[in-house]
Amino acid sequence: MTAKKPAAGQLHPRNKHQGRYDLVQLAGSYAPLADFFVKNLVGQLTIDFADPEAVLALNRALLAHFYGIQHWSIPKGYLCPPIPGRADYLHYAADLLGPKQGGQSVPRRVLDIGTGANLIYPIIGSKVYGWNFVATDIDPVSISAARSIISANPLLKSKIELRLQPQPERIFAGCVKPDDRFLLTVCNPPFHKSLADATAGTRRKLHNLNKNKASQGAPTLNFGGQQAELWCKGGELSFIQNMIRESGDFQSQVGWFSCLVSQQKHIKVLQKLIAALPVQDCRVVSMAQGQKSSRFLAWTFKTQAQLALI
Repeated sequence: MTAKKPAAGQLHPRNKHQGRYDLVQLAGSYAPLADFFVKNLVGQLTIDFADPEAVLALNRALLAHFYGIQHWSIPKGYLCPPIPGRADYLHYAADLLGPKQGGQSVPRRVLDIGTGANLIYPIIGSKVYGWNFVATDIDPVSISAARSIISANPLLKSKIELRLQPQPERIFAGCVKPDDRFLLTVCNPPFHKSLADATAGTRRKLHNLNKNKASQGAPTLNFGGQQAELWCKGGELSFIQNMIRESGDFQSQVGWFSCLVSQQKHIKVLQKLIAALPVQDCRVVSMAQGQKSSRFLAWTFKTQAQLALI
C-alpha cells in the first residue's frame, strides 16, 4: 500500500516548522543565531546555509524555541540534521499508530536505530508525543555525545535510554533485549556505498546550494557526518535489506518497523523482499519539503487488533 503524496513542498500538518523561518523570533530563543544573519539578493533576512556554523546555530535555535532544548551540541564533523524533515518522519510515523499517538498512562516505546551524536529523533518524539526511546548506535563517540545532550537537559533523562550496538553488522540483534517491546522503530540509514560516494554527493549539494543562495526556506542539506552516519558497504539498499531480513526475528517484539529510503528506485526491490515475509501490512509514506521529496518504508507483522495491544 502506498500513502497519498503530500501537496508539493508541504510538510505534515502537525509539523511545527511550516513556512519560512522567523529568524528574529528564533534568535529570541537562541541569541547567538543573530551573529549569522545576512541579507539575500532581494534584501530578506536569512543565513548562509552553506556555513556549517550557521546551520548549527539555526538548529540550536529551533530546538530551543520549539522543543525546549536549551543545551545541544555535536562533535565537530558529525551530522547536523535538517530538523523540519526529521520531524516530518516522526509525524507521519505517528499516523501509523492511529489517533492516540501519545499521552497514554504508560508512554509508548520507540526504537531509534543509529541515533547519531545529534539524538534528533528521540528529542522530537519525546517532546511532541511523550514517547520513550531506546536509541542505539555503533559509534561510541556518538553515544557519548548523545549522553551529554541528555545530561544537559534534565527532562530527557527519563525519556531516553542509550545503547551501544556491539555488533556493527547487525541491526536489532545485540541491542533489543528479550523483554523489550516497541510500538515503532525509526531509522535514518547510511545512504552511500563508500566515502568517495558520500564526498561526491556532498560536493554536488554544496555546489547547488552556492549556485542558489538567493533561494529561501528550510535547509535541505545535512552538513558533516562520520562514516557510520553517511556510508556503509552496499549503501542504503544493503543496509535496509539486512534490516528487513532481521526484522523477522523480532516480529513479536515490534509493532511497526520503518526506515527512510533516499532513492525511489530501491522501493520495489525492498517491497519484494518484504513480500516474502509473513507481513500484515507494508506502506510507502511520501514526504515533501520545498523542492525536496523523501519517503520512508514501513511494515508490520501484526494485525490491527494485535497492534492495539502493544
